[in-house]
Amino acid sequence: MGVLNILEEREASIKKKIVDIYGVEKSDKILHEIELLMGKFKSENRMKNIGNKWVDEKDIMMITYGDQIQEEGKNHLKTLHDFSNKYLKEIISSLHILPFYPYSSDDGFSVIDYYKVNPELGEWSDVEKLSKDYELMFDAVINHISAKSEWFKEYLAGNPDYENFFVEADVNADYSKVTRPRAVPLLTKFDTLKGEKYIWTTFSEDQVDLNYANEKVLLEIINLLLFYVSKGARLLRLDAIGYMWKRIGTTCIHLDEVHKIIQLIREVFEIVTPETILITETNVPHKDNISYFGDGQNEAQMVYQFTMPPLTLNAFHAGSAKHLTKWAQTIEPVSDNACFFNFLASHDGIGVVPAKGYLTDIEIEKMAEKVKENGGFVSYKNNGDGSKSPYELNINYFDALFEKDDDLETNIDRYIAAQSILLAFAGVPGIYVHSLLGSRNYLQGVKDTGRNRSINREKLKVRELAKELVDDNSLRSKILSRYNSLIKIRIKQKAFHPNASQTTLKVNENIFSFVRTSIGGGENIICLVNVSRGKQEIIIDLEKNSIQDTSFNDIISGEEMKVNNNKIYISLKPYQVMWMKNK
Repeated sequence: MGVLNILEEREASIKKKIVDIYGVEKSDKILHEIELLMGKFKSENRMKNIGNKWVDEKDIMMITYGDQIQEEGKNHLKTLHDFSNKYLKEIISSLHILPFYPYSSDDGFSVIDYYKVNPELGEWSDVEKLSKDYELMFDAVINHISAKSEWFKEYLAGNPDYENFFVEADVNADYSKVTRPRAVPLLTKFDTLKGEKYIWTTFSEDQVDLNYANEKVLLEIINLLLFYVSKGARLLRLDAIGYMWKRIGTTCIHLDEVHKIIQLIREVFEIVTPETILITETNVPHKDNISYFGDGQNEAQMVYQFTMPPLTLNAFHAGSAKHLTKWAQTIEPVSDNACFFNFLASHDGIGVVPAKGYLTDIEIEKMAEKVKENGGFVSYKNNGDGSKSPYELNINYFDALFEKDDDLETNIDRYIAAQSILLAFAGVPGIYVHSLLGSRNYLQGVKDTGRNRSINREKLKVRELAKELVDDNSLRSKILSRYNSLIKIRIKQKAFHPNASQTTLKVNENIFSFVRTSIGGGENIICLVNVSRGKQEIIIDLEKNSIQDTSFNDIISGEEMKVNNNKIYISLKPYQVMWMKNK
């Protein structure tokens, strides 16, 4: 038995994972070090007891940078806290604060010091205060660290404590199979005390990959993650986690060791703080993405639903939900304590790689052309054979859906119809701050930084924002008001619990439709979204779709739906949404 009171089977399970990753010889020492970290965490932290709380229909997360909303004379995290309390408290339960640590590039994702808060944003006390009002998701940017970090500086200086902390590479080896997420060189040359070294840099020359083949790196990262929880994190977003293990001759993504490490981290948290949720960020095709659930009990509790943003966009561009419906039919329950994290927009662009297998290359190119027409940009990746293909569409989601020939109200209807899918679909919804607040393309940002992703990362001033939000005629006010109404309805429905069952209906190609049923039954909601610009007359055959109820009410409009001979006859206006609940 180790230094913690760990059940023998737990200890054996952790040790087996260590053996699988690092071999038998090192396993006892690594296990002992992990137990010391867990014991230290337990002795220093008295976590707030939230019992066995998982998530429910009331959980709505806003994704934001810590300095996204700014007020003169006040630090940014306090401004975010005050703004959220004033405008969002009734509809937002959780905040994903994008990397708020000191950084050198990539808008926070090249971290200089994992253990500090960027002083321009605030300090740890501001984060801890936020955690008392909102559940917080922290970014664990643990695939790589800044080339300007102390860790890397110590490595360059030959400090033996940091030997093998980074992945040294043979420049002459064959890297042709390595999956490349960005069109940048894989290796970067650095001068070290021991001479010239080529270091693995998956994302940029400023982001040096950590070497998890060195167990000291894993131990340091486990310590870091425990530290984040002690500072108020309920959820830990494992950024770019699929790339964390390298083996020449492979794709160097989704390797077995990656899954074993996540499972090991999960087990550590199950012992010391079981309420902590791990969420993996792997912007890859759906089949690879869901592999991070493991068996539904032993790996990530949440996985990003990366296929939703491009397929939803395609549905509204084409006026057809056929691809969206085909994909939705593949979504199956994971387990009682695991689910998808759904989103349509984020600080990044709209990834198109996860749509492969549902959209053809021609359909993806067509979507990319539409994005460019609407003022956006397209980012490309290297394919390994010398060719390039679209990787990401960089555009504000409202503008991505925008039709120049339609009036503003129609464009708002279309946008809200898309957002309704996010709110009703099985899983926990994450709403990007600019989506919630009705922002548009920030073209000046792209011009200033030279980076396509800046189009959706504008910093907002509280004074101007407040003026627009109280102006009933402004786009921001209209969007937030519509969102407000839908969320307030959603959080009262047991059928919208993240783990409530979901069945896809086939109504017609222009309608995206699915049924949510509360855990244990009793509450059914038929969700209908008209993705087209035309009026749709439809019939839902309740018997054919195994729906027993005989009376429904649209909880959005309040309209009572009449049932005749087990059929509901419905007329949907362009971009209309209905949530028909059994009575």
